Amino acid sequence: MSRPSASRLSAHDLTLAYEDRTVVEGLDLEIPDGKVTIVVGPNACGKSTLLRALGRLLKPRRGAVLLDGRELTGFPAKQIGRTIGVLPQSPTPPDGITVADLVARGRQPHQKWWQQWSQADEHAVAEALERTNTAGLADRPVDELSGGQRQRVWIAMALAQDTELLLLDEPTTYLDVAHQVEVLDLVRRLNLERGRTVVAVLHDLNQAIRYADHLVAMKDGRIVAEGAPDEVVTTDMVQEVFGLSSVIIPDPITGGRLVVPGYSWQPAPAEKTHAH
Repeated sequence: MSRPSASRLSAHDLTLAYEDRTVVEGLDLEIPDGKVTIVVGPNACGKSTLLRALGRLLKPRRGAVLLDGRELTGFPAKQIGRTIGVLPQSPTPPDGITVADLVARGRQPHQKWWQQWSQADEHAVAEALERTNTAGLADRPVDELSGGQRQRVWIAMALAQDTELLLLDEPTTYLDVAHQVEVLDLVRRLNLERGRTVVAVLHDLNQAIRYADHLVAMKDGRIVAEGAPDEVVTTDMVQEVFGLSSVIIPDPITGGRLVVPGYSWQPAPAEKTHAH
């Protein structure tokens, strides 16, 4: 199956399932080249499942993911590894591996049988450690790190892979708010300075609005809305996708949209008692 596509990476009539449970059905999606696409939606709506399929970690039940107009399943694994970098949710490191060795594994798709390690590999690993502020952790075992440190190391490995397309599933998991912003700023810099196409799944809707060029809102395995955040994010969309009443105001920093949840729960006023 091969067809021309408006973007390098796309999904057509995609149905994804785990055994007998269908998670995504009949989904079509074009990933805009050179942009940051962020997928949002409630838990268990199919966000991570979609990302796994885009990265060839999950085989479609029906339909196809296309890269440059060709089915993803038709590419050699090493070619995919040089083109698409994937950071899955909660990856598990090999026992006892150090930070430097884990990040170096991102270079495997670029290595040739006659040259296992090059100056380009060395440079890519050093830059990835530097960009994620993990160079000081290089000699430490990954399994001794905090959750936040470990997450930054996995991101460093994905950066060291140096791919044109980068897929990130919840890259801000385990990170405090300062490190969340740091990671998302890094994603934005990679996009603007290196021209990387990024697809990320995020939980935080306001972070997604701030960093996305293209926002995809999912519910129950389907796309409810997609497009520029300022066009897509409305009180109706927030209600439909998240079941949340909200007010949308201008973001005081960016001038974009900021979603403020509606009234929080308050106890009912106590009934007045009257003396008889």
